[in-house]
Amino acid sequence: MRIAVLGATGRVGGHIVEYALRGGHEVSALVRDRGKIDPREGLTVIEGNVLNEKDVKRVLEKADAVISALNTDGTTTLSDSMPIILDVMHEFGIRRIVTIGTAGILQSRTEPDRLRYESNESRRRSTRAAEEHRRVYELLSATDLEWTIVCPTYLPDGEYTGQYRVEKDYLPEGGKEISVADTAEFAYRQIEDRSYVGARVGIAY
Repeated sequence: MRIAVLGATGRVGGHIVEYALRGGHEVSALVRDRGKIDPREGLTVIEGNVLNEKDVKRVLEKADAVISALNTDGTTTLSDSMPIILDVMHEFGIRRIVTIGTAGILQSRTEPDRLRYESNESRRRSTRAAEEHRRVYELLSATDLEWTIVCPTYLPDGEYTGQYRVEKDYLPEGGKEISVADTAEFAYRQIEDRSYVGARVGIAY
């Protein structure tokens, strides 16, 4: 399978690239700085900007699925890029997309009609990042694509354990953190796992 990875030089994206290559897949990665990713067999690196449609087309060309590990970076790049990505996916007939979100856009257990970042479950003063991820969630929800949003809580680097809990649309009860490596491994596996198509997935230890 050929997997297009966006945000490939980020903490989660870098792990996803490694898992995909180890899994025998071909990976195409769109990066702003080619020097931040090591060339290796099975990896095609394209230097460009996710806000440039031509660059997005170059990385998604011939892809069977897309994984976006783009983060908010204090900008609106995340939500501004998603319409471009979705348009190119439709043009190329790509159906599967997995993105990395945040636990803030999961449903609140204490206030079920609200998202976590809007409820008393949230301890964050700033909601800017969650609002960016919410826009992506709304954009994906409006499509007929096979999408999944992996929503980690506090995300330290940590080691891969393979021992974690997941729950559709909610953060597992009592979940406080999940490592970058475990989050990336779960996200990578969703390319072929159909369990959470059309859903947000909370992940935590």
